[in-house]
Amino acid sequence: MPTPQPATRREWLGLAVLMLPTVLLALDMTVLHLAAPHLSADLQPTSAELLWILDIYGFMIAGFLVTMGTLGDRIGRRKLLLGGATAFGAASALAAFSTSAEMLIASRALLGIAGATLMPSTLSLLRNMFQVEEERTLAITVWVTGFIVGSAIGPLVGGALLEFFWWGSVFLLGVPVMVLLLVCGPLLLPEFRDDQAGRQDWPSALLSVAMVLAVIYGLKDMARNGVALAPILSIVLGVAIGALFVRRQRRLDEPMFDMSLFAIRTFSTSVGAMMLTVLALSGAWLMVFQYLQGVLGLSPLEAGLVMLPPAVIQTVASLLVPRLTGWMPRWKLVSMGLVLAVIGLLMLVPVDSTDQIPLLIAGMTVMGAGVMPMMILGTDMVISAAPARKSGAASATSETATELGMALGIAVIGSIGAAVYRRHMLSAMPDGLPADLSLAAGDTLGGAQGAAAQLPTEIGEQVMVAAREGFSMALHTNAVIGALILAVTAALVALLLSRPDDEGDEEDGEAGDPSLAISPDQQ
Repeated sequence: MPTPQPATRREWLGLAVLMLPTVLLALDMTVLHLAAPHLSADLQPTSAELLWILDIYGFMIAGFLVTMGTLGDRIGRRKLLLGGATAFGAASALAAFSTSAEMLIASRALLGIAGATLMPSTLSLLRNMFQVEEERTLAITVWVTGFIVGSAIGPLVGGALLEFFWWGSVFLLGVPVMVLLLVCGPLLLPEFRDDQAGRQDWPSALLSVAMVLAVIYGLKDMARNGVALAPILSIVLGVAIGALFVRRQRRLDEPMFDMSLFAIRTFSTSVGAMMLTVLALSGAWLMVFQYLQGVLGLSPLEAGLVMLPPAVIQTVASLLVPRLTGWMPRWKLVSMGLVLAVIGLLMLVPVDSTDQIPLLIAGMTVMGAGVMPMMILGTDMVISAAPARKSGAASATSETATELGMALGIAVIGSIGAAVYRRHMLSAMPDGLPADLSLAAGDTLGGAQGAAAQLPTEIGEQVMVAAREGFSMALHTNAVIGALILAVTAALVALLLSRPDDEGDEEDGEAGDPSLAISPDQQ
């Protein structure tokens, strides 16, 4: 097998190009919620249409990741990336100038499908561009840091645009970024494809999309509206379609997705650990901004400033991960990081007043720093364990695992927190409230705020005291559940990854795989 070649200046400049869609997607996931009130006033969507505007993008990304990842293995990862960038730029412009809610929903759906081409393409290109393990780890670290930076600056960029321009300006962010990618990509990014992959099996692609969409839809509906027959049937349908998908892959001579990847212990363990980590975090992480504003009474700007130090320190911590891999095994670094994240989550439990905001900042910082080895090295282990020619499928699997982890966390842990809140409100709300206001206040923190505004001052304050106590209990409950899941994940990583894969598990797995087809512009 050829010796892995160190990256040249071209590869490192190519890494900068691959950062562009990473930062953009993180931005795009945060700015829309800021723009929602503005576009609602302009387009006047119904409540159902507004939910679809907010959710359809994530649905499409999750549903099409596996299909796009395997398609990139077949037609070329750079070709898919540039084609997806063109579609993303066009869909961004279409969304920006939408004249109706239906048009915006369709534009957001196209954005999601185009977005699903970007992430597996960028990650699989990194796998092939950086053949030396240490360089690849550093490249993936920079790639993951792009998400952190994009998420951190999203509220600031979105707020600035909405201050001076109309709501559509937040979508136009994608146009110049994608134009720059289309100009620099052909010059700096090599092409890679798997010539052994055969033709794309479109029935398998349809099954894959239907499987993920059904499960994600069911989980999100359950998180928003509680346990009901419809979301349960949707999840069951998704699982059944998944069984058909797996059965078809095992019977095909040239499957769309090679299920044998899951026989590689490093691959399957890393995918599972990443999903569990995101699941554990999502229950508490997504509640913190509501907690800061609705319970502690901070303004949106103050809440953003409170969350800035954790984001900065998390970025610094991510850049230290490649150095730490030289001092200890990767499985040990990941496990120790998860234990640190457990401590960070447990630090949120005593927080119940503005006097303890420093403790909340410390807890979020410790948690964020602790999960970075998992997110960086877990991603690295997923794509490195798979053969280089299958890196598109491996990258898509990694991204799909995080999407499923997020949806599961919101649906399962979020539902437990919501149940804790509702149970507290049933016993703590003052008697004699109108039925509609009592129902709204007992459902969500936002409902309690709306109900309190319609009640006499004294009674409204009693409702808000009960709501703050209930939401605090929900956050603390979710933090404890997340800590338990992270502790189990740390133990599983230590148990399953401390031993090397069985001999032959990683056959053909190096970037120098001779079966990997490289286009002439790379040679």
